[in-house]
Amino acid sequence: MKREYAYRLAGHSDVKQLQILGLMAYGQFKPILSTENWETWEEGFNSDTNFSNLIDIGTCFVCEYENDIIGMAFLIPAGNPFLYFQEDWSYIRYVGVHPGHEGKGVGRILTQKCIDEATLKGESVIALHTSEFQDAARHVYEGLGFEKQREFSVYDKRYWIYTRLLDIS
Repeated sequence: MKREYAYRLAGHSDVKQLQILGLMAYGQFKPILSTENWETWEEGFNSDTNFSNLIDIGTCFVCEYENDIIGMAFLIPAGNPFLYFQEDWSYIRYVGVHPGHEGKGVGRILTQKCIDEATLKGESVIALHTSEFQDAARHVYEGLGFEKQREFSVYDKRYWIYTRLLDIS
């Protein structure tokens, strides 16, 4: 019997699984980052408060496979400016897929769910950021209509802000 991916909204009871997934999905970049920069990332993924706050202000879509969360993406509505994101933008954070499930369209579907939800809620712009070492993610985002807006440096790496205008007609 073939197992299927199931998509749903996450809640506070999922925080621990989201943290574990974040460490696994983003852990593949540990060798690319300095020890100090990885420790900063790791601290964020280990923070219950970080994930709980994102669930409180946004919408978290998850993908499950055999009762385990293997994919996640957070949509944060406009009115919540953060670091590189303007107040009038909605934005996507923490798109992550378990390394054993990469390349199967999970990240793309989760990103599309964020786009659809933002459109449904009347958002006019959706944004995200990604880096020079996240080639697969950039390919997905560009394929979904996101366009590079500006470049900046974080963790001694090149990053870009991408935006997509949403059809709110």
